[in-house]
Amino acid sequence: MSQNSSQSKVYVVFLLIVLGIFIFLTVIFYRSSIERRLPKLQSSDYTSAMRGSILSQDGFSLASSQKLFKAMVDTRNIDPNKKELFIKLYTLYSGDDPKKIRKILAKKGLVTLSYEIDAKGAAYLKELARKLYRNKVFIAYQDPKTGIVSTQGMSIIESGERRIYMASDALTPAIGYIKKIEIDGITKVEGVKGIEKVYDNLLSSTQDELTKGPRDLANTIILSKDAELSRRIDGYNVVLNIPLKLQKILEKMAIAKMNELIAKEVIIGVMEAKSGAIISLVSTSRYNPSSITKKDYQSLNSTASEYAYEMGSVMKPFIFALLLKAGKIDPLEIINVYGGKYKLGKRTITDSHKNDTLSAQDVIVESSNVGMIQIVDRLSEFELYNGLLEFGFSQKSGIDLSYEQVGNIPSISKLKNKVYKSTLSYGYGVQATFIQLLSAYNAITNDGVMVTPRIASHLEKDSKTYKYKEQEFTQILSKAQAQKMKDILIKVVESPNGTAKRTQIPGLIIGGKTGTAHIATSGGYSDKRYNANFFGFVRDAKGKEYTIGVLVREPMKPYPYYYASWSALPIFRSTIELMVENGYLTPAKLDPKAIKAIKAINAKEGKNINVILD
Repeated sequence: MSQNSSQSKVYVVFLLIVLGIFIFLTVIFYRSSIERRLPKLQSSDYTSAMRGSILSQDGFSLASSQKLFKAMVDTRNIDPNKKELFIKLYTLYSGDDPKKIRKILAKKGLVTLSYEIDAKGAAYLKELARKLYRNKVFIAYQDPKTGIVSTQGMSIIESGERRIYMASDALTPAIGYIKKIEIDGITKVEGVKGIEKVYDNLLSSTQDELTKGPRDLANTIILSKDAELSRRIDGYNVVLNIPLKLQKILEKMAIAKMNELIAKEVIIGVMEAKSGAIISLVSTSRYNPSSITKKDYQSLNSTASEYAYEMGSVMKPFIFALLLKAGKIDPLEIINVYGGKYKLGKRTITDSHKNDTLSAQDVIVESSNVGMIQIVDRLSEFELYNGLLEFGFSQKSGIDLSYEQVGNIPSISKLKNKVYKSTLSYGYGVQATFIQLLSAYNAITNDGVMVTPRIASHLEKDSKTYKYKEQEFTQILSKAQAQKMKDILIKVVESPNGTAKRTQIPGLIIGGKTGTAHIATSGGYSDKRYNANFFGFVRDAKGKEYTIGVLVREPMKPYPYYYASWSALPIFRSTIELMVENGYLTPAKLDPKAIKAIKAINAKEGKNINVILD
C-alpha cells in the first residue's frame, strides 16, 4: 500500500511538472505571437536647404534667407500647477506676449506657440525645454482612445525660412520681392518681381537634407549601409554689378532732387560701356521688401524697364546715326531750318533759336525740330523702321529684370506718312523704356557695339564663382560712325549754343542729349505735365567710359525747371561728380585757366534762364 502511494505521488509530481512546462511553453508562444508596440528601430534627421542670397558688388547682403523654427507643446502634458511657470519662462526666452501664450494654452491638445523663431532663439528654447522636462513641468498623459501613456515636452522643429532685406529699401524696385509658399508643411519663398524673380530657379534650394537609418540607444542614427542619405543643396548666391555704397549715395541725391523739382519720380542709370554692367539703377519710388504695405503698391513695378514713354529730343541722335550709316548726311553740310518755324500738317513746329540755316551736326547740338524734319525725310520708311529695331527699340533689351516692356515704334505703313516720320524724328509718336534708351546710347558710347545690359555679375556657391550668361555683342554702327556721333554729343555739351553746356566738368570728356516731352492725355498733349531726360556718356583720364541716363517724371516746379536742361541735366552732372568723389572716375589734370573758364560758363548759364530749353 505504501509502495502504491509513493508511485502515485511520483505521477502527480510528474504531471505537475509536465503541466508547468506546457503552461510555460504556452505563455512563451502566446507572448511571441501577439502584436506588440515596440519602439521604432529607425530614426531620421531633417534639415531644410536654404535660398541663396543676393549680394552687392562690394560684398553687402541685400537679400538673404533665415531659417525659422516653431515651438509646439501638448497642453495636456503641462502640469496645471506649473502652467504659469511655463508661461513665464517661455515668454522670457522667446519674447512673446504672455497674454498671447496664455490664450493659446487655453486650448486642449497639440498647439503651436510660435512659427517664427530664428536659429538663435530656437537654441535657447531647446535648452529651456530640457530644463522644464527635468523639473517635471511636463506630466504623463494617457490617451483615452489608444490607452497610450506619454510624457511629451516642448518640441522645437523647423518651420521654414523667411527673407531678410538688410539694406531696407535700397535698390528697389529692381531687387524685387518674394511670396511665401508651402512645400510638405515647410514654408519656402519664391521670387515675384525683379532680381528675385529673374534668378528664382538659381536662388531656390534644390534638395533638403534627410538622413534615415537604424538608431542606437542614444537615438543617434547609425550610418550603416542600410542608412538613407540625401545631401542638402542650397541655392546659388547672385552677386550684382552694383556696389551698395554708390547706390545709396545716388539714391540720397535723387531723393533730394525729386523733392526740389516736385517730381513724381527720378530714375538714374549708370552702365559700364564695354561690359554692359549696370553699376547703379536708382529709383526714388522705392519700398522695403520685408514689409510691403498698401501704399507701396504703386512702387512695386520698375519704371526703368516697365514704363514706356515718349522721350522727346533724346531720340534725335539715333535718327542722325541712321543717316550716317546710310551715307545720306554730312555733319558739316548746311540745312535750311526756315527761321526756326515750319508748317507740318495743321501744326506749326517752332525751335527755341530762330536760325535760317544750321550745319547738320548743329541740328543736334541746338536741338532743332525743324532741322530734324528736313533730314529724316532722306530715310525711307524701311531704313527708319529697321534701323530703330537695330538700336533695340520696340523689343526687349534683355536686362535681367522681370516683366520688361518694349514700347512701340510706328509701323512701316505709318512711316510712309510725313507727319508720323517727322514727329518720330524729334521723339513723339514713339515710345521707349528708360533701359532701352540707356542701352541704345551705350551702343554709341561703345564704338557702335550694342551690348546686353546686366545687373547681375555672376553666381557663387561654396566659395566657387560661376558665370551665368555670356554677354551678347552686336555691331550696329561702324567705329567711325559711332565716333562721329560721340563728337556731336560732346559738342552738345561744349558748344556755346549747345543744350547741355552746364554739364561740363574739368578733366572729363562728356557728351549727351537733353529731351523734354509733353505727356499725352486723352485730349492731346498736356501743357502742364512733362517728362525730362538726359542721356549721354563720360570718359576719364584713364579711359573709363560710362553711359548715364536720367529721367525726371513730371517735375512740377515752375518754369523753367520742368525742362530737361534745368532738371535732368543737373542730376546727370551730380551723378558724375559723385562718381568722381568715390573713385569711379579720374579727371585729367588741366591748366587752372581752363578750369576757371569752364566754371565761369557753368556759373553764367546757371543764372541765365534764356538758354535753349529742351
